[in-house]
Amino acid sequence: MRLKWALVVVGLGLGLALAQQPEQTPTINVSVNVVNILCSVRDSKNALLPNLTKDDFTVTEEGKPQDIKYFARETDLPLTLGLLVDVSGSERNMIEIEKRAADQFFGKVLRKQDMAFLMSFGSEAELLQDSTNSVVLLRHGLDSLRLKTPASGPLPGAVPTINQARGTVLFDAVYLAATDMLRKEVGRKAVVLLTDGQDEGSRVKLEQAIAEAQKSDLIIYGILYVDPSFFRGQGTIYSTGDGDLRRMSEDTGGHMFRVDRRTTLESVFQEIQDEMRSQYSIGYVAPDSAPGTYRRVEVRAKQKGLKVQARKGYYAAKPGA
Repeated sequence: MRLKWALVVVGLGLGLALAQQPEQTPTINVSVNVVNILCSVRDSKNALLPNLTKDDFTVTEEGKPQDIKYFARETDLPLTLGLLVDVSGSERNMIEIEKRAADQFFGKVLRKQDMAFLMSFGSEAELLQDSTNSVVLLRHGLDSLRLKTPASGPLPGAVPTINQARGTVLFDAVYLAATDMLRKEVGRKAVVLLTDGQDEGSRVKLEQAIAEAQKSDLIIYGILYVDPSFFRGQGTIYSTGDGDLRRMSEDTGGHMFRVDRRTTLESVFQEIQDEMRSQYSIGYVAPDSAPGTYRRVEVRAKQKGLKVQARKGYYAAKPGA
């Protein structure tokens, strides 16, 4: 795919229902908006539950109950996955660890029908490997991960975020992944964000990045990976953007993970892999609503003590979308 950059769950899908009339009567095409919600469920011990049924769930939109029309386990549905890696100055000591862990992740998570791409972001957002099923090509992309810090004066390149010096364009990277890489893809779509959560200099705001992710029906899994020694070495207060990262993840139906002394990056990647292979697809016919408006959705498990991880809403489809 040739990519021309512009600014950078649970999923929303549009279904077309065909109402077939008797012979000699023209076929009538009826446009029906079907909301498809991808979700995962955990018990009180945080264990994934992959064997629930349609009758175990309830769905409401804007507080009103919805009739579940479609239900399936999505363990084998094709997946398009984007890995976005923070290569700003605060991550300089962890890039090699990230390369090795991501290489193992791609090798384990990708199946024949799956695709993945790799982006880095620091003072600029850069596509290192376009969508591919080749672990070898993704490995080459990982080998090209390099530190990207602001320079004095305008920076060269085609990405709009690099017309002037910036810090860590996290929100721009998410926006680009959603609009340029995943908007037209079908099936399950997910982005894994490997970062300390800090954004400095993005052109788009947090809310815009989340909105585009929701419109592209993608799930964000945030991995908070922080090097405290960097902040101490800079003589600054240890601070992260875990709040923004958590919001991006939870609003799209994903989860934020934290790498620390007890939790390795490898184990986090394994948990994300397990979660993506233990999802349910829940579909219902969307009630009439103004095109482009945001609709709040809540998916619950009927059994007490179970936690459903799903997106919090979707944008009503516009005519012809």
